Amino acid sequence: MKTFTFQNRQRQSPLKTLAAAALAGWFLTQASAAEPTNSSPTYLRDIQPIFMGSCSRCHNQETRFVYNWLDYKTAYADRWEIKRRIWDSWKDSYYKEAMPIANSPESLALTDEERLTIRKWVESGSPRGVAPPADGVKTKAERIELGHRLFTICAACHQPTGRGLPNLFPPLAGSDYLNADKNRAIKLVINGRQGEVVVNGMKFNNNMPAFPLSDQDVANVMTYVYNSFGNSGLEVTPEEVKVLRAQAPEPVGKPAPAVKSAFE
Repeated sequence: MKTFTFQNRQRQSPLKTLAAAALAGWFLTQASAAEPTNSSPTYLRDIQPIFMGSCSRCHNQETRFVYNWLDYKTAYADRWEIKRRIWDSWKDSYYKEAMPIANSPESLALTDEERLTIRKWVESGSPRGVAPPADGVKTKAERIELGHRLFTICAACHQPTGRGLPNLFPPLAGSDYLNADKNRAIKLVINGRQGEVVVNGMKFNNNMPAFPLSDQDVANVMTYVYNSFGNSGLEVTPEEVKVLRAQAPEPVGKPAPAVKSAFE
């Protein structure tokens, strides 16, 4: 009887060990599932800011021939091509041209970590997520610092120096248009603009898209611009932005006359 008991215990011991291991594994799985994780990138938290900073000059709501990646549904539908162009082509494993275009300001500004974040977002199911919470009340100095980081979105067209590009994008540096009417400038950032505008005596006729920025973001980047490039030093608050967002957009400027084709 003793021998039988000993042998029975010997036979049951591996089973008990496996059962205990399985039970321990189940508890670990449940614990991991219960804990929130931020390891997977989401569109609103991680991807949209990258797109605004490095892709929005071409991929915005006013584009006619390329997709608007500032919109989640559009970006989600095009997610695999985004991954191929931004990651695979960059790694020479996809035959189409890499994006952003090589040696462009956007390509030079896009970091390896940002490219990897986009790849991970696509491969993890491309979740939408939720927008980061507002930062709350900030001092003017804090707004300037946060706005400086956001200015990468503006710098793609207006240049890091704020001097713009002749005949294409107006200057922000010492801008009479910007400093003459703060409310008009804020509404321009909120709603975008199409049509002719005169800045520092020069005419520009290009499109400025409306970016999906929060009231806090608009206040931060506008405060930075007003306190940089020789501008007036004004401060913009989220409360001002919220009021102006509810108002009608500024009227569109008169477009420049179309140039007839030589073949007409």
